Amino acid sequence: MTPAPAISVPAPAAAIDSFHIGLRDALASGWYLHKSSELYRGFFISAEDVVLDIGCGDGGNSLFCANHGAHVIVADIDADKVESTIQRLAQTPARLVQGVVGDANPLLLEDGIASRVICMEVLEHVDDTAQFLSELARVGKSGAQYLLSVPDPVQETLQKGVAPASYFEKPNHIRIIQRDEFEKMVTDAGLVIERHEYYGFYWSVWWLFFWICKVDLNNASHPLLDNWAKTWEALMDTPNGEQVRQALNDFMPKSQVIIARKP
Repeated sequence: MTPAPAISVPAPAAAIDSFHIGLRDALASGWYLHKSSELYRGFFISAEDVVLDIGCGDGGNSLFCANHGAHVIVADIDADKVESTIQRLAQTPARLVQGVVGDANPLLLEDGIASRVICMEVLEHVDDTAQFLSELARVGKSGAQYLLSVPDPVQETLQKGVAPASYFEKPNHIRIIQRDEFEKMVTDAGLVIERHEYYGFYWSVWWLFFWICKVDLNNASHPLLDNWAKTWEALMDTPNGEQVRQALNDFMPKSQVIIARKP
């Protein structure tokens, strides 16, 4: 399972301008609200919470929760990612940090253990989404809140024209999830949807440019990418920039996010 990178938005480890503009865009969209302890607006983390971060990747989401004192369970199919995330969280004020390695079929956790479940950019990778979500529902306690995201179908369809074929092959994205389909997946798992929102137009365009620039993702510096970052920053600095940013997020977001709750 390969979720979003360290800042928990769909942002790669890119050139510094791209990274910082992407982080600024994420904050404007409601991510990482440290003062109010919200990983995403409306998704509060407290020291009393038991948080499951399924598909933890490099642990950006887990780090936020650990820094707010929660008991954090990091889970991924990649044992190295689980171990590195545990190490990353070792010096935080987390009450407890646990690691689980596996494909969630089944998820090796007891029923009703988690009060918060995070599943970011994972469902597009898994073979059986119904089975996967049923496991997430099982391990959530009554009243548990869920933060779920998948790539948006508009930009995914656009990526098909420029991304390498492997981007849409296992172990990468094996399905494009429509907006109404995403909602049905969640409700079929027995969860109640609180909000369904969209964000990340900046990264939708960034990835399109990235594919044609043919640079290394770990050193993604290119005039086209750098100028796109500068353009987006200039937009956000204009008086009506936020209005335009939100309109573009609704039009072609990188991801769709659902906050749900277990009855």
